[in-house]
Amino acid sequence: MVNLTYDGSWYGFLSAVFDVYERKLKQVSILKETLYMPEAFAGRFEVFTDNKKAERVWNGLLKQLPVASCKNIYCCYLSEIPGIENSLLRFIQLAFSTKQADKAFANPDVLRVSQVAKMVYRERHRMEAFVRFKLTKDNIYFAEIDPDFNVLPLLVDHFQKRYADQVWIIYDLRRKYGIYYNLENVEEITFATSEIKEAKGDSSVFEESEELYQTLWKDYFQHVNIEERKNTKLHLRHVPKRYWKYLVEKGL
Repeated sequence: MVNLTYDGSWYGFLSAVFDVYERKLKQVSILKETLYMPEAFAGRFEVFTDNKKAERVWNGLLKQLPVASCKNIYCCYLSEIPGIENSLLRFIQLAFSTKQADKAFANPDVLRVSQVAKMVYRERHRMEAFVRFKLTKDNIYFAEIDPDFNVLPLLVDHFQKRYADQVWIIYDLRRKYGIYYNLENVEEITFATSEIKEAKGDSSVFEESEELYQTLWKDYFQHVNIEERKNTKLHLRHVPKRYWKYLVEKGL
């Protein structure tokens, strides 16, 4: 058994897949460097991220699989579920050796990739619906998220189109990075943890009208709510409690 450790990046993972083929490895496990633990009967090979190798693997997959199935592979990678790299590796190996591998749902890895991708897409959809921005005094709309999966890369296209005329930041508190749109393009950014905490506790960071807008929205939500038609079970199905922290109206 050989453990291939990579830097945790998407191109790093694809580089690891390339090395599996280049070195003709049979018994192999791919995992992030941060999760590696030495084993008595398993060797270690450190993968160096190589964009050209990664692109060769990705282009090969695009030839073997429909675009939707390739997107599922990327979504599974973003799930960050421990061991998902090995399910992806086996799925990719099947795709390179068999036609229409993405339809072989009797294969546990094909089924796993499909199921996990749906979970990630569902989380992305909820983030698109539940993200709430606050306007800072620098005229930047700022939003915090804490999703179960690393869906931030999947949100770029939606928010860039929807808020094309506004400068905004969406920051993932769990993974400690964000995306920043400056009216022209989107770039990845990071803040020190202390900066985020200070901003959350400092009302001077946000525009004075922000508190008024939030109050107005709460009042509106309260007045349109019909108590007699309240269906808590249905409401929780569509808006689980773990998402309430994003919603201004839930601060009633």
